[in-house]
Amino acid sequence: MAKDFYEVLGVSRDADPDEIQRAYRKLARQNHPDVNKDPGAEERFKDIAEAYDVLSDPELRRRYDAFGEDFRRVPPDTDPAAWRQSRTYADAGAGARGGWSSGAGPSAGFGAGDFGEEIDIEDLLGGIFGGRGRGGRARGGWGPGPVPGSDHEAEVEVSVEEAYHGTERSLTISGPDGPRTLDVTIPAGVVDGQRIRLRGQGGPGSGSAADGDLYLVVRIAAHPRYRVEGRDLHALLPIAPWEAALGASVSIETPGGTATVKVPAGSSSHRRLRLKGRGLPHRRGDPGNFYAELQVRVPKTLTDEEQRLFEELAKVSGFDARSRR
Repeated sequence: MAKDFYEVLGVSRDADPDEIQRAYRKLARQNHPDVNKDPGAEERFKDIAEAYDVLSDPELRRRYDAFGEDFRRVPPDTDPAAWRQSRTYADAGAGARGGWSSGAGPSAGFGAGDFGEEIDIEDLLGGIFGGRGRGGRARGGWGPGPVPGSDHEAEVEVSVEEAYHGTERSLTISGPDGPRTLDVTIPAGVVDGQRIRLRGQGGPGSGSAADGDLYLVVRIAAHPRYRVEGRDLHALLPIAPWEAALGASVSIETPGGTATVKVPAGSSSHRRLRLKGRGLPHRRGDPGNFYAELQVRVPKTLTDEEQRLFEELAKVSGFDARSRR
């Protein structure tokens, strides 16, 4: 069964954009494969990312609300009421007669005796099925008619920096006429598991039907410095003992450039400092945040003066690192 995107995010159908974004961030953190080692977490994360990608886009959400699971296949400007009526007729015909028949008598499909007048699904939908009529009458006679091409899916791997700034990719796709190369733009702010639609780049359609679509699933590669969690980025920030004790302003590299972090006096390792909005961008909402996790480091070797100062500090300090207070 097709997944309901609202159920995937756990929001109502009238949820506002902020509620949808909050639900996505919460679920993405819980189910990200880097954090959640449950075997089903990665699949749930993909579903969550796809649901958010659709419901956070006003136009895609409008089409999804109007056409449900078929929203990607319905041509633009299709009237939702006509589409629902055609589906009702098609389902009724299939249930009453076991599907559309290629015969030409009254039992072949809908006729004057069914609903008072003959209904042509192709005319009603304005081409939604590309002339197929589900095996009913195609243009020029009876038969299956043109069949739209199948949708394909492929993965594309990008670095954290490429996900932040956007990038270009040249992909080689196999087809019935041999391999072909596509130049693809990966927009800034993509997240792991996000799908990018390339219209008409899937399987070829038969007859006059349209080709299918190609969906690129983005995978963000592991990075030696950054850890990605949804749109949030995490990185270690090494500091010296005196910087931790006295406080300091410290530089840190982010995908968007060098930033300055203010380390409060009395900080310890594992304290997280947030740089708001310095995570992965979002073209339709708020960007993620960047979290710097402090890591207090000490010199491996000491000069004579450093040795003396540390020994003096040890004598005068009443600090107990193992105390819980």
